[in-house]
Amino acid sequence: MRVGVPKEIKDSEWRVGLTPGSVEELARHGHNVLVERGAGLGSGLSDEEYVQCGAHMVATDAVWADSDLVVKVKEPQASERARLRPGQLLFAYLHSRGGYGSGEGVGERGCHLHRL
Repeated sequence: MRVGVPKEIKDSEWRVGLTPGSVEELARHGHNVLVERGAGLGSGLSDEEYVQCGAHMVATDAVWADSDLVVKVKEPQASERARLRPGQLLFAYLHSRGGYGSGEGVGERGCHLHRL
C-alpha cells in the first residue's frame, strides 16, 4: 500500500500524521510511504529523519495523487478535499458534530473515511 503523509495546512497545526518511527514500521512491512517535503518540520522532525526510516520525500501533488491511504492529523481543508479521489482512504481526526470538521463533503468525493 502507498501511504501518504501531507503537511498539515490548518492554521496553527504543527503536528504531522506519522512520525519517522511509524514510517519505519510501515516500510518494514512492505508499505511505500510518501511524505510531503517539510511535513514534519513543525514538530521538529527533519526530512532526513524520514528518509533514514524509509520514506520517500515528495511534493504536495504526489502525496495526494499517488497514495492509497492519506494519514493526517486534522480534517482536510477545502484545498485538500478537492484532491481526494474515489477509492482513496483518509485516516484523520474528524469531529463528531456537523460541518467540514466532521468530514462532511469528503464522502461525496468517493473517498473512504477512517476517523480518529
